[in-house]
Amino acid sequence: MIELPTDLPADLVPLAWLVGTWEGTGVIDYEADGHRFTGEFSHRVSFTADAVGALAYAASAHLRDAEETPLVSESGYWRLARPATASDPGPGLLPARAAGAARAADDVEALRTAEGGFELVAAIVHADGLSELYVGQVRGPRIDIATDAVVSPPGAGAYGAATRMYGLVEGHLLWAWDIAALGGELGSHASARLAKVDR
Repeated sequence: MIELPTDLPADLVPLAWLVGTWEGTGVIDYEADGHRFTGEFSHRVSFTADAVGALAYAASAHLRDAEETPLVSESGYWRLARPATASDPGPGLLPARAAGAARAADDVEALRTAEGGFELVAAIVHADGLSELYVGQVRGPRIDIATDAVVSPPGAGAYGAATRMYGLVEGHLLWAWDIAALGGELGSHASARLAKVDR
Protein backbone atom coordinates (compact mmCIF):
# COMPACT_ATOMS: atom_id res chain seq x y z
CA MET A 1 0.00 0.00 0.00
CA ILE A 2 1.27 3.46 -0.91
CA GLU A 3 1.04 6.15 1.75
CA LEU A 4 0.44 9.58 0.22
CA PRO A 5 1.92 12.68 1.87
CA THR A 6 -0.68 15.14 3.15
CA ASP A 7 1.54 18.20 3.59
CA LEU A 8 2.27 19.03 -0.06
CA PRO A 9 1.60 22.38 -1.77
CA ALA A 10 -1.66 22.21 -3.75
CA ASP A 11 0.17 22.21 -7.11
CA LEU A 12 1.93 18.95 -6.18
CA VAL A 13 -1.13 16.97 -5.07
CA PRO A 14 -1.65 15.37 -8.54
CA LEU A 15 1.96 14.10 -8.28
CA ALA A 16 1.77 12.97 -4.62
CA TRP A 17 1.98 9.29 -5.55
CA LEU A 18 5.53 9.82 -6.86
CA VAL A 19 6.97 11.34 -3.67
CA GLY A 20 9.63 9.17 -2.05
CA THR A 21 12.53 6.97 -3.07
CA TRP A 22 12.06 4.00 -5.39
CA GLU A 23 14.52 1.20 -6.18
CA GLY A 24 14.44 -1.80 -8.46
CA THR A 25 15.67 -3.33 -11.67
CA GLY A 26 15.01 -3.01 -15.35
CA VAL A 27 16.10 -4.04 -18.81
CA ILE A 28 17.73 -2.21 -21.70
CA ASP A 29 16.99 -3.28 -25.28
CA TYR A 30 17.77 -0.80 -28.06
CA GLU A 31 19.30 -1.14 -31.49
CA ALA A 32 21.22 1.74 -33.08
CA ASP A 33 24.38 2.43 -35.04
CA GLY A 34 24.62 -1.24 -36.07
CA HIS A 35 24.69 -2.49 -32.49
CA ARG A 36 22.08 -4.03 -30.17
CA PHE A 37 22.37 -2.73 -26.60
CA THR A 38 20.92 -5.14 -24.03
CA GLY A 39 21.30 -5.82 -20.35
CA GLU A 40 19.80 -5.62 -16.89
CA PHE A 41 20.30 -2.61 -14.65
CA SER A 42 19.64 -1.46 -11.10
CA HIS A 43 17.83 1.84 -10.73
CA ARG A 44 17.16 4.34 -7.94
CA VAL A 45 14.75 7.27 -8.34
CA SER A 46 13.69 9.90 -5.83
CA PHE A 47 11.06 12.62 -5.89
CA THR A 48 11.08 15.30 -3.17
CA ALA A 49 8.81 18.33 -2.77
CA ASP A 50 10.78 21.57 -2.88
CA ALA A 51 9.97 25.02 -1.49
CA VAL A 52 8.77 26.55 -4.79
CA GLY A 53 6.08 24.03 -5.73
CA ALA A 54 8.05 21.55 -7.83
CA LEU A 55 9.19 17.98 -7.32
CA ALA A 56 12.95 17.67 -7.24
CA TYR A 57 13.93 14.55 -9.19
CA ALA A 58 17.12 12.48 -9.03
CA ALA A 59 17.87 9.14 -10.65
CA SER A 60 20.85 6.87 -11.20
CA ALA A 61 21.32 3.48 -12.82
CA HIS A 62 24.11 0.99 -13.32
CA LEU A 63 24.45 -2.28 -15.21
CA ARG A 64 24.07 -5.45 -13.19
CA ASP A 65 27.49 -6.67 -14.27
CA ALA A 66 30.64 -7.48 -12.28
CA GLU A 67 31.82 -3.85 -12.47
CA GLU A 68 28.39 -2.31 -11.79
CA THR A 69 29.05 -0.03 -14.76
CA PRO A 70 27.34 3.36 -14.32
CA LEU A 71 24.72 4.12 -16.97
CA VAL A 72 23.04 7.40 -16.05
CA SER A 73 22.88 10.04 -13.38
CA GLU A 74 20.21 12.67 -13.89
CA SER A 75 18.36 15.30 -11.90
CA GLY A 76 15.71 17.89 -12.49
CA TYR A 77 12.35 19.33 -11.57
CA TRP A 78 8.79 18.26 -12.34
CA ARG A 79 5.80 20.57 -11.98
CA LEU A 80 2.30 21.19 -13.23
CA ALA A 81 2.27 23.48 -16.25
CA ARG A 82 0.58 26.77 -15.41
CA PRO A 83 1.08 30.43 -16.22
CA ALA A 84 3.36 32.30 -13.84
CA THR A 85 1.67 34.93 -11.70
CA ALA A 86 2.98 38.04 -9.95
CA SER A 87 3.07 36.05 -6.69
CA ASP A 88 5.54 33.50 -8.14
CA PRO A 89 9.28 34.11 -7.74
CA GLY A 90 11.58 34.33 -10.76
CA PRO A 91 12.91 34.26 -13.30
CA GLY A 92 16.35 33.81 -11.80
CA LEU A 93 16.63 35.17 -8.28
CA LEU A 94 13.89 37.74 -8.71
CA PRO A 95 11.41 37.66 -5.83
CA ALA A 96 7.66 37.63 -6.35
CA ARG A 97 6.35 40.99 -7.55
CA ALA A 98 3.20 40.79 -5.42
CA ALA A 99 2.10 39.04 -2.26
CA GLY A 100 -0.47 36.34 -2.82
CA ALA A 101 -2.32 33.67 -0.94
CA ALA A 102 -1.04 30.13 -1.22
CA ARG A 103 -2.54 28.26 -4.14
CA ALA A 104 -5.47 26.10 -3.11
CA ALA A 105 -7.18 22.97 -4.43
CA ASP A 106 -9.62 25.07 -6.49
CA ASP A 107 -6.69 26.78 -8.22
CA VAL A 108 -5.27 23.40 -9.19
CA GLU A 109 -8.64 22.00 -10.24
CA ALA A 110 -8.96 24.90 -12.71
CA LEU A 111 -5.91 23.45 -14.51
CA ARG A 112 -7.58 20.09 -15.21
CA THR A 113 -7.58 19.21 -18.92
CA ALA A 114 -10.51 17.97 -21.00
CA GLU A 115 -8.99 14.46 -20.68
CA GLY A 116 -9.22 14.69 -16.89
CA GLY A 117 -5.51 15.12 -16.23
CA PHE A 118 -3.08 17.96 -15.65
CA GLU A 119 -0.42 19.27 -18.03
CA LEU A 120 3.07 18.57 -16.76
CA VAL A 121 6.55 19.94 -17.44
CA ALA A 122 9.72 18.05 -16.49
CA ALA A 123 13.23 19.46 -16.92
CA ILE A 124 15.90 16.74 -16.68
CA VAL A 125 19.68 17.22 -16.89
CA HIS A 126 22.09 14.30 -17.23
CA ALA A 127 25.52 14.32 -15.59
CA ASP A 128 27.15 14.50 -19.05
CA GLY A 129 25.37 17.81 -19.76
CA LEU A 130 22.52 16.52 -21.92
CA SER A 131 19.32 18.42 -21.08
CA GLU A 132 15.75 17.36 -21.83
CA LEU A 133 12.55 19.39 -21.51
CA TYR A 134 9.52 17.12 -21.38
CA VAL A 135 5.85 18.07 -21.64
CA GLY A 136 2.87 15.82 -21.15
CA GLN A 137 0.15 14.92 -18.69
CA VAL A 138 -0.42 13.30 -15.35
CA ARG A 139 -3.76 11.45 -15.20
CA GLY A 140 -4.28 9.78 -11.86
CA PRO A 141 -1.38 7.40 -11.23
CA ARG A 142 -0.01 7.62 -14.79
CA ILE A 143 2.33 10.08 -16.47
CA ASP A 144 3.05 10.34 -20.20
CA ILE A 145 5.68 12.86 -21.28
CA ALA A 146 7.62 13.54 -24.49
CA THR A 147 10.60 15.77 -25.20
CA ASP A 148 9.78 19.25 -26.40
CA ALA A 149 13.48 20.14 -26.56
CA VAL A 150 16.81 18.32 -26.25
CA VAL A 151 20.07 20.23 -25.77
CA SER A 152 23.28 18.26 -26.21
CA PRO A 153 26.73 19.43 -25.14
CA PRO A 154 29.61 19.46 -27.65
CA GLY A 155 30.86 15.96 -28.43
CA ALA A 156 27.80 14.14 -27.10
CA GLY A 157 26.34 11.15 -28.91
CA ALA A 158 23.38 11.90 -31.18
CA TYR A 159 20.15 12.05 -29.16
CA GLY A 160 17.08 13.44 -30.87
CA ALA A 161 13.94 12.73 -28.86
CA ALA A 162 12.44 10.68 -26.06
CA THR A 163 9.21 9.72 -24.37
CA ARG A 164 8.74 8.44 -20.84
CA MET A 165 5.79 6.75 -19.18
CA TYR A 166 5.42 6.28 -15.42
CA GLY A 167 2.62 4.39 -13.71
CA LEU A 168 1.71 3.16 -10.27
CA VAL A 169 0.71 -0.51 -10.56
CA GLU A 170 0.06 -2.69 -7.52
CA GLY A 171 2.22 -0.43 -5.34
CA HIS A 172 5.18 -0.40 -7.74
CA LEU A 173 6.46 2.40 -9.95
CA LEU A 174 6.67 1.06 -13.50
CA TRP A 175 8.31 3.16 -16.18
CA ALA A 176 9.31 2.91 -19.82
CA TRP A 177 11.71 5.17 -21.69
CA ASP A 178 11.75 5.33 -25.51
CA ILE A 179 14.56 7.20 -27.26
CA ALA A 180 15.82 8.21 -30.70
CA ALA A 181 19.61 8.03 -30.38
CA LEU A 182 22.78 7.25 -32.35
CA GLY A 183 20.86 7.42 -35.62
CA GLY A 184 18.12 5.06 -34.43
CA GLU A 185 14.40 5.71 -34.68
CA LEU A 186 12.28 6.54 -31.64
CA GLY A 187 11.74 3.15 -30.05
CA SER A 188 11.74 1.13 -26.88
CA HIS A 189 14.96 1.62 -24.95
CA ALA A 190 14.50 0.70 -21.28
CA SER A 191 11.88 -0.19 -18.71
CA ALA A 192 11.91 -0.93 -15.00
CA ARG A 193 9.82 -1.93 -12.01
CA LEU A 194 10.64 -0.08 -8.77
CA ALA A 195 9.48 -0.54 -5.19
CA LYS A 196 9.16 2.33 -2.71
CA VAL A 197 11.91 2.18 -0.11
CA ASP A 198 11.01 5.32 1.86
CA ARG A 199 8.70 8.34 1.85
